[in-house]
Amino acid sequence: MKTILLTGFEPFLDYPVNPTMRIAEELDGATIGDYQVCSRMLPVDFGKASARLIGVIREVEPDITVSLGLAAGRYKITPERVAVNVKDGDTDNEGYHPVDEPIEEEAPDAYFTTLPVRAMVDSLLEAGLPAEISNTAGTYLCNNVMYAGLHYASTENQEMKSGFIHIPASHELAIRHGKIPSWSHDDLLRGVRVCLETIVGKPEDE
Repeated sequence: MKTILLTGFEPFLDYPVNPTMRIAEELDGATIGDYQVCSRMLPVDFGKASARLIGVIREVEPDITVSLGLAAGRYKITPERVAVNVKDGDTDNEGYHPVDEPIEEEAPDAYFTTLPVRAMVDSLLEAGLPAEISNTAGTYLCNNVMYAGLHYASTENQEMKSGFIHIPASHELAIRHGKIPSWSHDDLLRGVRVCLETIVGKPEDE
C-alpha cells in the first residue's frame, strides 16, 4: 500500500493547544483510497524541524508528504501554493529568532507545491467548508517545513508529492486563547480528510 506522511506541530507561542497534533494523531493509520496515513509530530524549532521532517521522510519513504500548520486568525482552510527560502519571524520554542536567514544555502528562492491545491479548495467548498488558496505560508516554521519537504523532493525524490495546509484554530484553542476565530474539531478533521482524498483522487463519498 502507498503511504501519505502527515505531519503536525507541537504547541507554540501563545497557542497552548495545536489542533494539527490531534488531527494528525487521529488520522494516523487511516486508509484513504490506496494509501495509508502515517503521522508524525514536528517541533517548533528552526534548528530541528526540517531535519526531523527529512529524517521521517527517509524512514517512511512516503509517496506523498502533507504537513499541517495552525494559522490562528484565518477563517478558512488554506492550502499553500508556494514556500520561500527564508526563515524569519517570531522566536521558536527554543528561543531562537532568525532574521532574513536562508533555509538552504545556494538553493532556489522558492518552490511551488506539487499538491493539487485548486482541486483541494474546490473539494472543500463542495463539502461546505470555507477554503481558499494561500499565496504566503509566512516565514516561520510552517514555511520552513514546506520548503524543506519540497527541496528534498526536488533534489532527492521527484516522484514524491509534497505541500502544506494551514488550518484555523479549533474551538478548544480559541476558548483558551480568547481572541481568535475557530472551527469545530470535527470540521477541521473532515477538511483535512477531504484534502487528502482529493490529493489521492478518491471522492469524499466513496
